Amino acid sequence: MSTTRLIALDWGTTSLRAYRLGEDGAVLDKRSLPWGIMHLPAVDGGSRDAGFAKAFDAACGDWLRTTPDAPATPSIAAGMVGSAQGWREAHYVEIPLAVGDVGKQLTRVDLGAGRILHIVPGLLQRSVLPNVIRGEETQIVGALESYQGDDEILIGLPGTHSKWVRVQERRVTHFDTFMTGEVFAALSQHTILGRTMEHSEQTDHAAFERGLRVARSDEGRAGVLSNIFSSRTLGLVGELGAASQPDYLSGLLIGHEIAALQSTRQAAGCTASPRIILIGDDQLCARYQTALKLYGLEHIDIAPHATERGLWKIAGQAGLLG
Repeated sequence: MSTTRLIALDWGTTSLRAYRLGEDGAVLDKRSLPWGIMHLPAVDGGSRDAGFAKAFDAACGDWLRTTPDAPATPSIAAGMVGSAQGWREAHYVEIPLAVGDVGKQLTRVDLGAGRILHIVPGLLQRSVLPNVIRGEETQIVGALESYQGDDEILIGLPGTHSKWVRVQERRVTHFDTFMTGEVFAALSQHTILGRTMEHSEQTDHAAFERGLRVARSDEGRAGVLSNIFSSRTLGLVGELGAASQPDYLSGLLIGHEIAALQSTRQAAGCTASPRIILIGDDQLCARYQTALKLYGLEHIDIAPHATERGLWKIAGQAGLLG
């Protein structure tokens, strides 16, 4: 077995991903388990801590036991494992924050036998409407590894709760949250809009782009709450087939997200077109690329493996790699 330099965990609400990292952060092994913080393995008569310990052992215990330098192998985790419902609460760190300082305030969990699990903190943005990030801060660090300039970078993390993070001079200065993915799921599964929809594995690109264009049209100024009903009415008048309606609704919601993002940037005085980095599922990132380009945002990169790269980088910031 190649020398293990770091055990890195991406520990969320529904899943646990483990990485065995070697020299320079190379992924030597990885695995995924269903032991998110809301679904831990049962331990007879054990505490919740015992459930976390059992999940940790299932994820990487054999890596630690079979590695000759096991006692010296550090471990680090990011995600909801550090929330108030997690193994140990890693309190939020307030922004603005230098990207290089994320690893300077890790929370320690004593695993026994001289081993410590280090948990990455989330980020807090204090304002009239506070905002938080937990888990994405690690992906931000990983995505920025190959970008050395001080120009503004806008990092998009599309998903259930999409995040847009502004990085200026290597500092996280602002972020926005859009519940686009969760709203789409709720509308298409639990409202009257879903009654006429047929979900397909094939994307109707024309319907998706139609939704994007409506969001930025004169009709779109009525707002997303007004526009979404059109995913039903266009079907009723025969303009939009049942299999096209989900993609149309997706386009509407993502289009309104990008329009709102543009508005918040303009209100903050950000006039130049930023370099954009997307992190997430390939198909979802492709949808966002289409939306961003429709709004004139062309400088877009995709950051693969941002989580494991971020965990490696933060471990280095914390001095865990020697």
